[in-house]
Amino acid sequence: MLRALAMAGADRGTIEVTSREVGQRIAMSQQAANRHLLALERSGDISRTLHGRRPRLSLTPQGLDALRAEYQSFRRIFEGPSRLQLHGIVVSGLGEGRYYLSQPGYAEQFPPRIGYAPFPGTLNVRLEGEMLRRAAMVKQWTGVRIDGFQASGRTFGGATCIPAKIGGSPGHLIRPDRTHYEDVVEFVAPVSLRETLKLADASPIDIELEET
Repeated sequence: MLRALAMAGADRGTIEVTSREVGQRIAMSQQAANRHLLALERSGDISRTLHGRRPRLSLTPQGLDALRAEYQSFRRIFEGPSRLQLHGIVVSGLGEGRYYLSQPGYAEQFPPRIGYAPFPGTLNVRLEGEMLRRAAMVKQWTGVRIDGFQASGRTFGGATCIPAKIGGSPGHLIRPDRTHYEDVVEFVAPVSLRETLKLADASPIDIELEET
């Protein structure tokens, strides 16, 4: 149903469509279509309002993510692991990367899982426009998991690491399960990427990602 709604334009904006019309698109009765629409609304995958007597609906970011996950699974089956090229600019972070990477609960997981102990600090890269839209696909990729843990009375969340080449230097994109950033991606590497690649804030950088 999400696919049918997206093909009708609900992925790009709000469309006017009734449950009967949705049912006709996917060979389903009006009653069954309405039940599915209600379930999608309750789960947060679509947003619905009324315009007079005509329902208006659109896919939410959560609904779009569900479609991306479906797309990614079929792409993986027929084309193998995905590859992606990005271009962004280097920016300063809040210093959180160094703090988190120094936590024993994280530090002890990296060498056996990604093959090295990361330099204590992340390289932050800001993406814009099309690059940001491309990077959204990475949310659905499989990668190397770094598990969350509890220490000193607080909970530290998990993350997924995606193999990457940052300016030609090997490392990993690290995708925290929880992040404050919407347009910034973070990278870890066995060396200081700023020093190795002679980067400063606003330096342009090319990135290659590959799904594991």
